[in-house]
Amino acid sequence: MKGFLTPLMPILLVLLHPDAGFSNTCPKDCTCSTADSTMCYQRRSSSIPTGVSSLTKNLFLFANGIESLNTDDFRGMENLEMLDLSQNKLTELPDSVFEPLSSLRNLDLSSNLISHISEKSFQGLALLERLYIYSNQITTIHPGAFDSMEHLLELKLQANILTAIPTLAMPRLLLLDLRFNHLPTLGPSDIQMPNLEALKLGGVGLLRLDKELISNLKNLHELDLSGNQLETLPPVLKETHGLIHLNLANNPMGPLDVKDLQNLSELQELDISSLSLQSLPEEFSQYFPNLRKLTIAENPFNCLCTLAWFPRWLRAQRVTLERTKETRCHFPPIIAGKVLERLDHRDFGCPTTTTVTTSTVKTTTSKPIPVTTASSTTRAAPRPGGSETPPVKGDYDDPLPPVIPSPGNKEDPEEEPHFCPSDTCLNGGTCRLVGIGQIECMCPRGFTGLYCEIYNKPATPPERVNPLPTATVNTPDISSHRATPTSILLDLHRYFELRPKTRAIRLTYRNLSGSDRRPMQLNLPASHPEYVLRGLKPNSTYAVCVSPLGAPSSTDRVCIEAHTPPENNFYKQTYPEKELATMIIPAIAILLLLVLVAVAVGVMCYLRKKRAKGHLELECEPSQLELDGVKAGTDNGALPQKQPQIIMPEPAVQNGNVEYEVLLLQDSTSNNNMASHKPSYF
Repeated sequence: MKGFLTPLMPILLVLLHPDAGFSNTCPKDCTCSTADSTMCYQRRSSSIPTGVSSLTKNLFLFANGIESLNTDDFRGMENLEMLDLSQNKLTELPDSVFEPLSSLRNLDLSSNLISHISEKSFQGLALLERLYIYSNQITTIHPGAFDSMEHLLELKLQANILTAIPTLAMPRLLLLDLRFNHLPTLGPSDIQMPNLEALKLGGVGLLRLDKELISNLKNLHELDLSGNQLETLPPVLKETHGLIHLNLANNPMGPLDVKDLQNLSELQELDISSLSLQSLPEEFSQYFPNLRKLTIAENPFNCLCTLAWFPRWLRAQRVTLERTKETRCHFPPIIAGKVLERLDHRDFGCPTTTTVTTSTVKTTTSKPIPVTTASSTTRAAPRPGGSETPPVKGDYDDPLPPVIPSPGNKEDPEEEPHFCPSDTCLNGGTCRLVGIGQIECMCPRGFTGLYCEIYNKPATPPERVNPLPTATVNTPDISSHRATPTSILLDLHRYFELRPKTRAIRLTYRNLSGSDRRPMQLNLPASHPEYVLRGLKPNSTYAVCVSPLGAPSSTDRVCIEAHTPPENNFYKQTYPEKELATMIIPAIAILLLLVLVAVAVGVMCYLRKKRAKGHLELECEPSQLELDGVKAGTDNGALPQKQPQIIMPEPAVQNGNVEYEVLLLQDSTSNNNMASHKPSYF
């Protein structure tokens, strides 16, 4: 059997160690978590690593300090599908440099120093689907740079120095991001993509939006026009259908008339921040029945009764108000600066109604109930369709919807024809009969007493904080586990499961407890669903955020707070058996010592009693035994030894059984016995 297993040992070792089959092909200073993924983060090298396996499909080389590329760098990587070269120091892309990568589908060159895209910069990338070259210094792009990319789905060119773009005629392109370039005169000849779903033109300096450009995009669902110079709402938007996301924020178009957007009923996300809005009509809630996210920050809202519907509508329809803390009241002065979403109905200064409640029926009268107060103040319930007397602030809660009387009936038929005198109850109290000749006053909030004559000033209610949207209450997409004083294990499984197309993420964390709160940033592939943050500070709180790599940091961002335990408490909790052992061992030693002393004393007393003839009563005290031993040792000028003839009475020697007992007793009281306990004390 031994001879049979010997040739199989190498194979068994490979099977038992899953990394053994490819660990020897992993480049220096890189991590090969799986056979098809190689991650080289912060290698601090100016060139591409050598020794990348031909089986590699995902190669991450971000933040390596790479300064140049050549064709030989990618020889033997025909199976590569994803290449991340972001956050390096590349200044140019040599012609045909990526030609060996015939299977490449995703290329990330963002956050480099590239200034020009030539005709052959991407030659050979016929299967490329995603090209990210944003956050560079690109000033020019050759007209034929993208001609061979028939399968391209996403092209991100934002945050460059472009003043013109070549004609982009990519039939399958779904996303085009041109934000933060200078392109004020974009027209239909620049963008010829019939299937385009998302067009991002924020901050490009548009003075107007070309009607033909938008009309040609029949499949457009997302449009970003924020941060431009549009002085009026583009008329083409009034006729555009199918938009789901629209961003008009920060344009000098003055107060926007939201009625102009009523044809965009399919909108799910709308951003109309910084457009000098002072109010929103209640019809706004009917224009967008599918709305899920709304941003109206940095507008000078007049928080009057005409806007009281808005917070209730947000809660009822579960609409998420983005940038909540930047959405505040400008007027009136009493609530200026308060967060709009957190206001109650009464905070808007709306008049309230009085609800009359009895033990059997709840009615709302259609005629006023005149009352007289001590300060000659009259309060009346409202007339349907008529005016009502303003209430004293803080007296009533938000009213319930009034019961509308049936047509043709001037009064509620269930109202008692003979009630009680209207001037019986004070301060707006309602009088009712509770028995023959007996009345009762139902007092409004703030008043008590038999006739509601006592006024109790209500305490100022604290500002309500509405709960966060339902989406944030659910289980977070990322979580932390197994924290030690210097590390935290992050669980990213749910994040990637909910975003199956995410290939890599940007991980940012910073210490909220220390003086140094600078954020630390990592980029991780989807093949790392669990990651351990190391080198952390004990007893600290860390803010950890995750967002898709290659997208703006605010896009699809998920954040949590994670805590590291104190160093001392952690080891006490993690290794309680050590602390328990340090307590139990001394206790057991002391207990054993006491037992031995008690046994020795008991035996000595028993033997002395047997020696004493005539049944003399002898006191057996440990102090006396110790003195005997000391005296015996002093007589010989040495430590006490086994000398039964000195400490033993003469009659005891004549007993045939006493000799053994004497030796036993002497052994029990000798220094050998005491020495056996020294380790417990020293």
